[in-house]
Amino acid sequence: MTDVKAKPTGPIPPYFSALNGELAIGGKTASALVAEAGDTPLFVYSTDALTQRIAELRAAFPEQLSLHYAMKGNPYPPLLEWMRDRVDGFDVASGGELKLAMAAGVSPEKISFAGPGKRDRELEFAILHGVTLNCESEGEASRAFAIGDRLGVTPKLAIRVNPSFDLKGSGMKMGGGAKQFGVDAERVPDLIRAIIDAGAEWRGFHIYAGSQALDADAIIAMQAQTLAMAAELAEAAGVSPPHVNLGGGFGIPYFPGDKAVDLNAVGGALGQALSALPDILKDTHFCIELGRYLVGEAGVYLCRIIDRKVSHGETFLVTDGGLHHQLAASGNFGTVIRRNYPVAIANRFEAEPVEVQNVVGCLCTPLDLLSNQPLLPRAEVGDLVAIFCAGAYGASASPANFLGQGPALEMLF
Repeated sequence: MTDVKAKPTGPIPPYFSALNGELAIGGKTASALVAEAGDTPLFVYSTDALTQRIAELRAAFPEQLSLHYAMKGNPYPPLLEWMRDRVDGFDVASGGELKLAMAAGVSPEKISFAGPGKRDRELEFAILHGVTLNCESEGEASRAFAIGDRLGVTPKLAIRVNPSFDLKGSGMKMGGGAKQFGVDAERVPDLIRAIIDAGAEWRGFHIYAGSQALDADAIIAMQAQTLAMAAELAEAAGVSPPHVNLGGGFGIPYFPGDKAVDLNAVGGALGQALSALPDILKDTHFCIELGRYLVGEAGVYLCRIIDRKVSHGETFLVTDGGLHHQLAASGNFGTVIRRNYPVAIANRFEAEPVEVQNVVGCLCTPLDLLSNQPLLPRAEVGDLVAIFCAGAYGASASPANFLGQGPALEMLF
């Protein structure tokens, strides 16, 4: 046992177990999956975990509420194909994501396109294919009108609203105050009328206040405020919104002390709210969009220990992975205070934790720290390290080509 004090790690998601002493993902051991993939580092996305998560959401939320996948969480093409017939819609944030969704067989009618700074060619592609555009500004709407006129195609336009509130306790605030996202609420009624007067197809609101919230009461309050705002804006414009995207914001437990969102509480409160809507929203269709919450806990990042070394009394497990694949786990993707993601020695999953060891990557920078002084089973060269909660904002949100390392392998199983 080392004298170095261990630092806590986040909770391992409940979707994983042991098989023959190893971490099992979907009934196969981590080492078997690595052998099948042919190398490490490797992201594995568990369809068992995804299936359970979608079932939990369907059970907790009212039946009339649609479930959309926010593709920015993870745009891996086989995952998109798997999701296609299991969710009700896809929300994209770039022309590239839009083309990936369509290549995966997602009907354009089920896609909405948000995000500031849409290029004219992206607007044109979306309008031509009948995708709903969530307009981020009056200028973007005007460009859509002009493109629609030139093409002879009626644009489908919703308005992304910059709400006057945010999601309390969220890890990333997307609303409230000055933002590059959406149209300030007080200007929305005039833009609704402009959309209708221009002959575009009015599609409703997209209202997203924040992300990575674990407090059910905060999410419930945010959803209530969102419904009230949708009604207020609709009344001011004198027209009902066909659709309202209530956003998402549900967090997952990454860090020590984090607790899972109480889905039943959130779903129950939203069910009550949808059963008591004002008249102007009686015929409105509602959805929530989830990215991280759908896929985050289903992913595991597996990397292999290349070297074991001791420096000034501390043990370092040097892996073939690193922040170039798992920027968020290294603490370099928006966290103020670095804390440890859930971690394990995958091929010693049931072994007793006996040693404090730093898990680092192969990059030539001190930022490349995957886990800071966790207490783990003693690990050796050749062992596999598992970093959990790797299904969202992992491979696609990390600088894979930094120092010429290149991307990790990915597998849906």
